[in-house]
Amino acid sequence: MAGKILLEVVTPEKQLLSQQVDEVIAPGSEGEFGVLPGHCYFLSTLRIGELRYRVGDQTNHMAILWGYAEVTPTKVTVMAEIAEKAEDIDVGRAQAAVEKAEQRLKAGGLPSEVKEAEISLEKARLRKKIAERAHKVGRA
Repeated sequence: MAGKILLEVVTPEKQLLSQQVDEVIAPGSEGEFGVLPGHCYFLSTLRIGELRYRVGDQTNHMAILWGYAEVTPTKVTVMAEIAEKAEDIDVGRAQAAVEKAEQRLKAGGLPSEVKEAEISLEKARLRKKIAERAHKVGRA
């Protein structure tokens, strides 16, 4: 398919997505990177962040929690520890997770507990932001 690139997103549990897309923007550990058809080969680690992919005029969003991305001129393979499509995230549950993580962070504790609470809060905020985007688009 001319002008398209295959995006595959897999987790240890399943293949979440396999679709021809126009563009991919991923949360690389050194910063976001964009991929268009014909991109050079490279491999990157991924951080907690938002994966965006565009098909025509529609931009889709996905939460990515760590992993790797392998890029070739015709394909992007994302191997993530956890990945969720925006439309699969429940906004209410995401908000509850943010509140719980904020309470854990306020409680303090050992440095390792504080770090774990910070990561939980980052993940919860990401999921909430992405879920809200999906629901705004759905209502528009």
